Amino acid sequence: MIKNNKELKRIKLYIEGLDEQLQGGIPEGYVTLICGTAGTMKSSISFNVLYNEALEGRTGLYVSLEQSAKSLLEHAENMGYDLSKINIVIISDIAKLKDKIQDIKSAKGGSLVISDLGTIRKEIKGTKIGPSGDWLNVIKNIIKKLKAEAQCDFFILDSLSALYVLSNFDDPRTKLFYIFEFLRDIELTTFLISEMPLNKSKYSEYEVEDYLADGIILLQQTERFRKVIREISIVKMRATDCNTDVFTLEYKNKKFYAMQGGKPPLV
Repeated sequence: MIKNNKELKRIKLYIEGLDEQLQGGIPEGYVTLICGTAGTMKSSISFNVLYNEALEGRTGLYVSLEQSAKSLLEHAENMGYDLSKINIVIISDIAKLKDKIQDIKSAKGGSLVISDLGTIRKEIKGTKIGPSGDWLNVIKNIIKKLKAEAQCDFFILDSLSALYVLSNFDDPRTKLFYIFEFLRDIELTTFLISEMPLNKSKYSEYEVEDYLADGIILLQQTERFRKVIREISIVKMRATDCNTDVFTLEYKNKKFYAMQGGKPPLV
């Protein structure tokens, strides 16, 4: 039975002023693109969801293909996140995945799992990974095991651009179709970070990701009166009556806010 948009279970973005414009959040199980140029806080917005969901007792996986787990966590601490309140598990050795899953299962409350593939890549530089010779199978296997054995509910890939460099995308339309279907079938609420070109001419590398995704969140930096303003907007979100206006994005007092004209939006 197909649910209407009011019956869907929704996942908060934990951005005050924006969740209210999304009927409470993103529908559970959706695959959403987080798009923007460098410095627009794509990783921070995504991390913010996993952190707050971990506080609620749920488990999420953050796969970092370039930034190290150490760098990611240092940035989070600098933003004021109290990491002592959640269980953080770092996967930097694929051979120890079983032990890490046991750590997640034995922990009280939710977990934020960081798969530090950037570190793994350095350790085995020049080595072919997986039966197809790329990293996509590594990521899929980690997801499958965490979903089946550790009740993982969320997945963030940082970033699609890095995955394209590491994997063979000779037929991107077909390969991306199966990646998106895999994520939907495994029923993970997914955020795929997509690096936009500086001229903002497209949301994603192959321009097929836009159609395959259930939602697109756009992050921008705009110059106004010699100041750079961060902005956020919902380009699309299926089965959601959402406000597609451009909001000013602010982070203060350890919390994200979406503002209209410098004020909280009218609900």
